[in-house]
Formats: sequence, C-alpha cells, structure tokens
Amino acid sequence: MTEIGFYHLQTTPLEHALPKLLERSLAAGFRVLVVAGSAERVVHLDAVLWTYDDASFLPHGRSGDGQPERQPILLGEREENANGADMLVLTDGAGSSRLAEYRRCLDLFDGGDESAVAAARERWQAAKAAGHTLTYWQQTVTGWTKKA
Repeated sequence: MTEIGFYHLQTTPLEHALPKLLERSLAAGFRVLVVAGSAERVVHLDAVLWTYDDASFLPHGRSGDGQPERQPILLGEREENANGADMLVLTDGAGSSRLAEYRRCLDLFDGGDESAVAAARERWQAAKAAGHTLTYWQQTVTGWTKKA
C-alpha cells in the first residue's frame, strides 16, 4: 500500500513549504506529480518553483507543455501521471482515486482553513479504511514534527 503523509501547514504557506519538500523528494530519488486545484494555481506554483530561491533549481514542467516524461516534477490540475511519478503531491484539497499507483503521497493542507482541515480529516479516514500507511506531520517554526 502507499505511504501517505498528511502535512498540516501552520507557519508558512504552501508556496514556501512545497519547494523544500520537493527538494527532499528529488534527493530521495522520487519522480513527482503535483496536483493543484486549478489551471491558474498550476501557473502560480510553476512561477514559485522557478523563483523561490536564487541558489536552487528544481527541474519541473507543467502538464501539457510537451515531453512530460522528461520532467522529474510535473505540475497539473488533474492526476495524469505522464512523467511516471512514484510520488504524488496533493495540494488545494485535491484527492486521488489512484493512490495505490504511487509509492508515496504527500497531502498538504492549510491549517488556517477549517474547511481544508475537515476535508483532510475525511481524506485521512478514507485512506485509512483503504489500508494505506499513514503519517501526520505538523508544521512548526523549526520544521516538521511527526505526530502520528
């Protein structure tokens, strides 16, 4: 079953947390598919990944830009695994009916939005019922703390 990590954003927004998590994912050898809530959000996250740190580079592309199989990180609004990802990153409350196709999944949700927290709890329950291995990570000022 897929190992799913729920990441409760509390001290920084997605735009600050996502690049660091993607850096770690690439360093661990994963190919990543990031699913965002809309086409506009994909464009925004694409810009964030190009500009978040002048000293860093995250090789990535957007779904529909051509040659997705060459992208270690692919951004899209739908779960089309065109880059052969073995890690799925869900943002903006996106869910997946194909979790078992990935080795790992990160579900990032905004702790300042009660509806996002409630939706994450529902996704947790569904993943637990499906038999996936779950972990819960809470963001603090010093980094991520594993809570469950």
